[in-house]
Order: sequence, then structure tokens, then C-alpha cells
Amino acid sequence: MTHALPLPDFTHERVEVITGRRSGLFIAVALHSSVLGSALGGARLWTYPSWTDALGDALRLSAAMTLKNAAAGLDAGGGKSVVGLPPGTVLDADRRRAAFLDLGDAVESLGGLYRTAEDVGSTTEDMLVVSERTAHVVGLPDSVGGSGEPAGPTSLGVYTSLVATLERAVGTGDVAGRRITIAGLGQVGGRLAERLAAEGAVLTVTDVNPAKRSAAAELGAAWVEPSEAHLVPADVFVPAGIGGVLTDDVIDALDARSVCGPANNPLADRAGADRLAARGILYAPDFVVNAGGVIYLDGVAKEQGTLEQIMGRVAGIGDTIRRVFDEAAVRGVTPLAAAEGLAAERLAAGAGRTALV
Repeated sequence: MTHALPLPDFTHERVEVITGRRSGLFIAVALHSSVLGSALGGARLWTYPSWTDALGDALRLSAAMTLKNAAAGLDAGGGKSVVGLPPGTVLDADRRRAAFLDLGDAVESLGGLYRTAEDVGSTTEDMLVVSERTAHVVGLPDSVGGSGEPAGPTSLGVYTSLVATLERAVGTGDVAGRRITIAGLGQVGGRLAERLAAEGAVLTVTDVNPAKRSAAAELGAAWVEPSEAHLVPADVFVPAGIGGVLTDDVIDALDARSVCGPANNPLADRAGADRLAARGILYAPDFVVNAGGVIYLDGVAKEQGTLEQIMGRVAGIGDTIRRVFDEAAVRGVTPLAAAEGLAAERLAAGAGRTALV
């Protein structure tokens, strides 16, 4: 579900907001930072209560991409684009194509300062449409020589992060017999669930789409309603859907030893990290955990080694999470503050060389 949140502080370099001339839809392209290079971040297609909610999501997500790309060691800034659907809107094939042509025009207007890719609600085929209007797009389908769907690399990074989180939370990274709740069975959450089930985890799963219940049965996992997932006793709670799910009320009722998942901005408020810590719940920061996709896309686009080498860097996300936990313990801060510090170090080193000047 989408959680309506207030607009964040405006710290962005540039934001383009348009009504698509073909689709008539709200489109926002938010460039948060180009300090480390051309920004990289996906294009989200989602339903929002109002255009202001869609804009707020673009602003929050783009700021998170700055942290994600910096902490991942990429020479890439942070950006994000959103195609906002009014409630009840169902796109037919023609209007969907029109929407992504409009998005391509919006991306092109930034002159290479921002590269887009698939994200929640969009696909590699949609990116192929975007590529008709701009060259600043990555993650095109395999069929045309592109890097394809990045959900596999993202899932790998989440898995190695989860192992590292288990090590700190329960003393061992072995997932066999561990109680893990996955809230969201999309491209990433579904892949993660399959791997964890195969390794003997005791899974509880949920999704806003009730049709995903059949997937639970195939995995041998228990199914709960989305509103009850946080109440299930777990060693790891995995938010794998839309952000903002960890509200104060959810955190206060959360029956888990740790949180580690791919959802962007799962904390409804930054103070939620302190609230989790006060309850003794270990939190693996989302923008470190879910960086596998951008590491993969950026590495392939820039031809930075073989596929095996790039995937090795993705697997190294688990070591980054360990570093974050170590830093948090030494400094006496939350893992979120430690991860933000890691990103800030890289951003400070690149200060004064934004792509805009």
C-alpha cells in the first residue's frame, strides 16, 4: 500500500514536474545530487492519492538514492522518477506506452544528469520505450543486448545482508530454522523467499495482492494478512514492498529481533531508527541492503569488469552491512546513522564537483 507522508525537506539540485503531453499523467524526475556523477535511479509507476504524494515520493526516493549510490561506492549521484496514477486508473497498452514516452522526454530534458531504469510498477520493456526518447536509460531487455531485470542482483544483496544481520541478531548467519517474515512478494521479495525456503527457513509471507497466496503454498510458507505481518514472531522482519510501513505504531508492536529488507524508505520517520534501537531491534539500513540492483546496472552500463566480478561486488553488500554494524557499535549510534555517515564521507570527498557546475 502507499502511505501518505509529508513532503521532505527540499535539498535537491533540480526537479522536473510535467503533465505528459501524450498520456496526461503526472510525471516527476527528481535529481537530488550529482556530486559523485550522473544520477542513477529507477522509474516508479504507482497509484497515489494526489499528485503531491507522487512528488513527495520522488523527492524521498531520490534522496535515498544519493545515500544508496554513495554507500555502495558508485561514481553515481542520486535521482528518481515517478509516473503517478490517479486512484482507479488502469492503463491500457497504448496509454502505458504514451506514459513512458513522456517519461523519456522528461529524462532527456536533464541532459544526461540523470539515468533511469525499471523500478516498482515498471519493467525492462517499459525502459525500451523510454529509450526511444533518450539514451539516458539502463536495464534494457536481454533481447536487445541490455542488462535485463536487476531484481536478481538486488535479491542477492538482500540475502547477504540478511545473513550478516542474523549473525548480529542471533549469533549465526545460518538461515535454516530461522523465523523470517517477508512482507511483499514482488520481483525481489519473491526471489528471496524462494532461496530462504530452499535453505530451510521458517517463512511467513504476505502481499497486498491476495493472488500471491498461492506462492506461499508453493513455498510451504504461512500466509498472513499484510496488516498482521509485523505481529508474527520473527528473527528477521523483511519489508519488501512500498515504503513507510514502519510507523511508530508498527514499530511498537513489531515482534522481531531484526529488520532487513529491500523496500525503499521503510521507516515512516527517520526517528523510527531510534525507536527500533530502543526496543532492541537491529535495523539494517535499506539503502545499503537494496543496492544490488544499482551496483549491477551501473557496473554493466560502464563495463566495469565481467559479470562474475560485478556480482561479486553485489555479494559484498553483506560485508558493508557488517561494517555499518561495527561502526554503529563503536560510535554508539544507530546503524542508520552509521550508514549515513559512510555515505557522507564519500559525498564530502566529491563536494564541489557536481555535474551541474
